[in-house]
Amino acid sequence: METKRFEADWGGRKLVVETGLLAPRANASVTVRYGDSVVLATAVMSKQARENIDFFPLTVEYEERLYASGKIKSSRFIKREGRPSDEAVMTGRMIDRAIRPLFPADVRHEVQVVLTVLSADMENDTDIVGMIGASCVLAMSDIPWKGPIAGVRIGRVNGQLVVNPTLRQVDDESDIDMIVAGTTERTVMLEANGKQVPEADMKAAVFFGMESLKAPIDLISRIVAEIGKAKIDPSRLTGSDPDETEKQRREMEANRAKAAEFLKSRLPAVLFDNPKFTKSERQEALDRLKHEADEYLKSEQFGKDRRTRVLDGFYKMIGAAATEAILDGDRRVDGRSLTDVRPLFGQVGLLPRTHGSGLFQRGETQVLSVTTLGGPGDAQILDGMDQPNLRKRYMHHYNFPPYSCGETGRIGGTGRREIGHGGLAERALIPVLPPKEEFPYVIRVVSEVLSSNGSSSQASICGSTLSLMDAGVPIREPVAGIAMGLASNSDMSRWKVLTDIQDIEDGDGGMDFKIGGTRNGVCTIQLDTKTIGLTREIIEKTLIQGREALDRILAEMSKTIPAPRPELAPHAPRIVTVKIAVDQIRDVIGPGGKMINEIVSTTGVKMDVEDDGTITITSANREGLEAAVRRIKEITRKVEVGEMFRGKVVRIMDFGAFVELTPGQDGMVHISDLAPWHVGKVTDLVNVGDVIPVKVIKIDELGRINLSMKEAKKELGEEQVPPPGYNPRPPMGGGRPFGSGPRPTGGQGGFRH
Repeated sequence: METKRFEADWGGRKLVVETGLLAPRANASVTVRYGDSVVLATAVMSKQARENIDFFPLTVEYEERLYASGKIKSSRFIKREGRPSDEAVMTGRMIDRAIRPLFPADVRHEVQVVLTVLSADMENDTDIVGMIGASCVLAMSDIPWKGPIAGVRIGRVNGQLVVNPTLRQVDDESDIDMIVAGTTERTVMLEANGKQVPEADMKAAVFFGMESLKAPIDLISRIVAEIGKAKIDPSRLTGSDPDETEKQRREMEANRAKAAEFLKSRLPAVLFDNPKFTKSERQEALDRLKHEADEYLKSEQFGKDRRTRVLDGFYKMIGAAATEAILDGDRRVDGRSLTDVRPLFGQVGLLPRTHGSGLFQRGETQVLSVTTLGGPGDAQILDGMDQPNLRKRYMHHYNFPPYSCGETGRIGGTGRREIGHGGLAERALIPVLPPKEEFPYVIRVVSEVLSSNGSSSQASICGSTLSLMDAGVPIREPVAGIAMGLASNSDMSRWKVLTDIQDIEDGDGGMDFKIGGTRNGVCTIQLDTKTIGLTREIIEKTLIQGREALDRILAEMSKTIPAPRPELAPHAPRIVTVKIAVDQIRDVIGPGGKMINEIVSTTGVKMDVEDDGTITITSANREGLEAAVRRIKEITRKVEVGEMFRGKVVRIMDFGAFVELTPGQDGMVHISDLAPWHVGKVTDLVNVGDVIPVKVIKIDELGRINLSMKEAKKELGEEQVPPPGYNPRPPMGGGRPFGSGPRPTGGQGGFRH
């Protein structure tokens, strides 16, 4: 098969796109290479429309393969890749958010974009490679799409903005990790993490990223010009009756326009007659308005089926009318100004046995966040494609039950939305967490969404902050989150930014621009839009207006709890860290783990031993904690010549007795050092189990400890006298009676004074 290759210089490396070799039956397929990272991108559109749906059915799948980085799954029993990792799910969602706004909304044929990572060089992140691939296959295929766009990762190393920094730079050197998707003029998607970065610096990074998109977009445009297919007319993909004539379609459009005009004329009296503070109040008003519209169409001689078809787009019409009310008169349904935040409420310490809890409510959005603290052994081990057994010490999990929307529904495994929202809140808190050296705990926060009406993910950030402070976690700064919206017309010649959006305000021509940050700067940004993209002016205005909202929320949160509690909750575990020499690790662990298992079983603690000799002991019981520390210090105690011990005799040999000085550390008393006279048998003076005084008299080059009982007794002033009638067996070769003079200088036998 004929293979075509296209390439461009980008960020100091080659961006290479090849097509024609792999996956020929897809609508379009390419491989994209950056460094040694390679992603296969495919796009397929179904032949038939899906029936009975009112949305565009797009799916984006980002498939990690462990072979891409030369790994075999670490499980002993399962070697095949299983469910996608959280990182893979969030990457797929990110690419979905970038490409979705550019599809015709009325298409009902399913479109599936699959991005398979074939090679990962552990230096160039494959998410950007995948986004370039997704844009390329959609642009060159016959699938209707208003691209191309591109994506770029921006970092800031030593104060300088960098295009596509390496994974090591992002992890170790950069205080900004941002992905910008769109064109050089407009942004359709943002995903950013920052270490409390000022808004002005974040704005500069976004604009720098937009400028950096020129090279990949030009490359994709070259590919489309050379081998791109003609686009299918989207009007053929709406799933409408194929027998319907053009005249009938025009009549239906005219009927819908007529209904929209009626709704627009009635909207002020129904929605804006008085503030609708709750979603149920707004829903009642909309139901009343829909009934009025139905009655109006009935008066115009519309039959039931015709009325149903006309009102299929009722909520879309309402959204358009609400947007126009904002653009024309700054009118919001709940009576707020464009910059107002809904009423706020916070509470901590709700649950008696948890380590920390915080309740945060903004309007009708309510989230309960609960903190659990654990030892280092509770860290999550990530066995991903580009994560070499990374140990994760902070986790945020997000639950979104159906009752939070006042609905029934299936409750099962974690969905992609829950993973994405949990990851966003997690990234917002990471910059303010204390380092492991200061706070060695593993931290898990779970946010339970109890009521949802507008950005529960940002409420999770606020609730998690309250919960962490209630648990006594010494975070550096409180973090809050806010969702900013947009009202705009079709060509975006008119627009206004909204603070704290909810339900009806998140429609066509809008955006969901989430900002999480502290008083000092931004920690996270996540942008979705239902427009053709945001201009620089809109982004700048949103960041400024978002800062005002964050400051108000942080001020209210400080009234609930101004700072982390000085002590941990009573039921939280306590952690003590002990540092030992690396060569003593084997002594603490013992043969086959015997020693460490014995300490754990007798004291009830958890112990984690690191390669550098750091031992972390975790226990909710103070007595057990102290006992474990005491045992470790005894095991690792450095015995020195001249020290005195009272130790238990643990073993008897013909030539002496072994005495336990500390757990796992023995010394030997030679038979000649048991007493100041000749001892015939060791058991004449000591037996296993006896506790005797000993003195360290020598430690040889192999670390063997020589002891003396007679020296110890002498130093303690305890006189040693042979037992009555004691008649030791004379030494071979004759001997000298006790006390008959100094020991001879050569030969065997004799006595030592």
